[in-house]
Amino acid sequence: MLTSVKPVVGEYPPYYLKYIERVPDGDIIEILSTQINQNISFLKNLPPEKLNYRYAEGKWTIKQIVQHLIDGERVFSYRALRFARNDKTALPGFEENEYADEAQVDNREFSELLSEFEAVRNATLCLLKSFGDEELSRTGIANDNPISVRSICYIIAGHELHHIAIIKERYL
Repeated sequence: MLTSVKPVVGEYPPYYLKYIERVPDGDIIEILSTQINQNISFLKNLPPEKLNYRYAEGKWTIKQIVQHLIDGERVFSYRALRFARNDKTALPGFEENEYADEAQVDNREFSELLSEFEAVRNATLCLLKSFGDEELSRTGIANDNPISVRSICYIIAGHELHHIAIIKERYL
């Protein structure tokens, strides 16, 4: 099954390599399932005073990072759905900083964000589990670049790992 084989260069734009390299070997569905539980537990235990902290001017707060992970996973999952269904429509990119500015996370409880993050991951897992090797191998154009459905699965996991590492390194 292709869920246990990392995508190769050429299946995704080069700028996603940093995310894919972070993902451990193994079945990506299992990794995504385990990862969300570990990271929700980690995030729940963060000191409340750190949730709105910025380590530098113009950088996101932890609440904004979590919202970014939610938004990013929704965008990536939508791309995976479209391409798995053999939709050849080129999809635009999304402006992550504009999304962060518009999300209004200051008005939300952190527990609500974490519940939403978990719900989005569960929906992602249901979607990805429905794909066979044929769907995982399909490609489409997103943000003017070809990308495979399988790559998107790994990018979702690696993107989360990237931002959790940043929280650990720069916020705590």
